[in-house]
Amino acid sequence: MTYSDADLQRSGFRLNVEIKARSTRHEAVRAELGRLRSRLVGTDHQVDTYFNVPEGRLKLREGTIENSLIHYMRSDQSGPKTSDVLLYRVKPDPALRDVLERALGVLVVVDKQREIHFVDNVKIHLDTVEGLGTFLEIEAIDADGSFSKDQLQQQCETFMDHFNVLPEDLLEDSYSDMLLRERGGSGT
Repeated sequence: MTYSDADLQRSGFRLNVEIKARSTRHEAVRAELGRLRSRLVGTDHQVDTYFNVPEGRLKLREGTIENSLIHYMRSDQSGPKTSDVLLYRVKPDPALRDVLERALGVLVVVDKQREIHFVDNVKIHLDTVEGLGTFLEIEAIDADGSFSKDQLQQQCETFMDHFNVLPEDLLEDSYSDMLLRERGGSGT
């Protein structure tokens, strides 16, 4: 299954298994992505505004490619982790951010450059996050019930092997939690 541009625009619930890792090897990862014949979506300047919510995380992603309101539940652990994601595609509109800011308050803002690739249902991000550094994310996505959690876990582990991700590179926290810690706040 390959994600089309229409798939990128669709809204709804998704089950993801993902990893986040520190990475200083973006060129080597790009070379491997070439061998795997990934589909490059492009490089997106994304500003993720996280809002105060009682459970999970709620963020508004404003980008040059992806624009979504995303609520997700995920445990903080290193290695592959499951996320229950509810995603609503939005059109860029500062009024939505203003409404959410006034209603909920801003927890933290994450500003990043994200290079987005797909290999079938697996989305690979090469991220440069302002104030934090460079990272690799691997996100095995089940958008329509085609994959079990175990299959997504296996895909994630396979791509970790492809990109030589070491256990000590794996991160537990989200970028938002990392920034909050850097600024002396508490994570969610």
